[in-house]
Amino acid sequence: MLAVVGTVPIKDFPLISGDATLNDDCLIVEGHRITINRGTPALIAASIKTALSRGDDKIYALLVGDIGLGDGSRTLYRYLSENLPSYDFDVMAFHYLQPDSDWHNKVLFAVDEMKKRPFLIADAGFMYAAKMSGQSPEYDLFTPDAGELAFLADEEAPHPFYTRGFILHEDNNAPDLISRAYKYDNAAKYLLVKGKTDYIANKKGIISQVDNPSEEAMEAIGGTGDTLTGIVSALIASGMDIPDAAIMAAKVNRLAGHLAKPDPSTQIMSIVEKIPEALFEMAKR
Repeated sequence: MLAVVGTVPIKDFPLISGDATLNDDCLIVEGHRITINRGTPALIAASIKTALSRGDDKIYALLVGDIGLGDGSRTLYRYLSENLPSYDFDVMAFHYLQPDSDWHNKVLFAVDEMKKRPFLIADAGFMYAAKMSGQSPEYDLFTPDAGELAFLADEEAPHPFYTRGFILHEDNNAPDLISRAYKYDNAAKYLLVKGKTDYIANKKGIISQVDNPSEEAMEAIGGTGDTLTGIVSALIASGMDIPDAAIMAAKVNRLAGHLAKPDPSTQIMSIVEKIPEALFEMAKR
């Protein structure tokens, strides 16, 4: 089973855990309805659509509200550190939590106490926390965008705010940044880099690149990176190995966007709804 861990930008939203389902444009967990626009809810929605298409209907969600103050994130960190050993997950995808190295490490200690170690995927704030704590190699997959990749590539930056200018310079392309991230042990075993071209890589170098179909309007739609992480997480949970799952996810996410015929006003659920069709089309190729 895939478990997705993250926050929702809703003040005073309680910590909830349970099977996640979809109802129109809302995510349902423990009776709570969460609108899907971007962030962790978009990731979960994409993973549900992918899992259903692969014959699995179980996605477990661990969520809490956090509007940027960190209180909700700390509550969820504490819950994970105290309760993870009692869970049995095949894959865990960690998403938006406020980065905190100490709490992150406590969560990793709890993962070590689980009956079996799940595949670990990190994106967004939790990926930042992994890098800040020097624990990136403990993860199986990171899914950074270009800006997040620059932080991973900067061996001196203690926080994304302090990524050095020359690292961010436009002349530094993704393959160079990927190489730097691995050189300084700031990358997971595999990387799926999200951008105009998606890169799948490991410490040996670039495994594959995916750049079509390309829909320019998708650049303006919030949540398309979240859906990519959701798709790849569900594919890995279905039994695919990580490189194949990452390549497939990059293609499916792009094809779902293409099938949605997006414009800048398109909402992320329009793309999520096309994931089953995109998976079907890819299976025929």
